[in-house]
Amino acid sequence: MKRLLLTLVCALFTAAALHAASDGEVAARRTALDIAGAFTNDGFKLRDGSWAGNFAPGKPKLLQVNLYAGNQYWFTLGATPPAKKVLITIFDETGKAVESDPFQDTSVAAAGFSPQNSGTFFIKVEIVDGAAADFCLVYSYK
Repeated sequence: MKRLLLTLVCALFTAAALHAASDGEVAARRTALDIAGAFTNDGFKLRDGSWAGNFAPGKPKLLQVNLYAGNQYWFTLGATPPAKKVLITIFDETGKAVESDPFQDTSVAAAGFSPQNSGTFFIKVEIVDGAAADFCLVYSYK
């Protein structure tokens, strides 16, 4: 039994390690980081890590983050060219959309806000116009 469990754990780690970012995900990350650079010039620190993958019109992705009251946040989304217009929407833990400061330009979007309460938030990224594409979401805080 122990041997089977160890084999399964090793297989899971190996499978996770084998996932490499696609060329599209790398391009989307570069686009997101270009926009996020403007926020770092205003004193925001880029958070380690990112979310990347593929999304399609009508099939948004929902990401969960823990945020802290008193901080300001900017979420920046980059997508590859088949996506002509993308959107970020931020929701609180009850599923209510929160007011944010939006930015949008072709296959790039950003949303900034300051939570009133610490807790779990959900970030929805979606394609509003265009075709299925690779995306990358990064965020900054101060």
